[in-house]
Amino acid sequence: MEPDLMLVAGIVVCVFSVPAMVSAISDGRTPRVAAIAVLVGGGLIVSALNASPGGYTLAEVPQAFARVIARVLH
Repeated sequence: MEPDLMLVAGIVVCVFSVPAMVSAISDGRTPRVAAIAVLVGGGLIVSALNASPGGYTLAEVPQAFARVIARVLH
């Protein structure tokens, strides 16, 4: 898997886990699934940072999203 795809997938998984975590906490449940999603997303992000030569800067993240979307649409 290429680093841009891992980075984007990790960010998306982490972002989608936030509402699940808030919902579980507000209902008085343990946010197990949301915690697992955060771990998976974080692992993807760390893998992407390690696989990319030089890592990513904050300014390169939107460019990575654009490259992944362009690749999916092409």
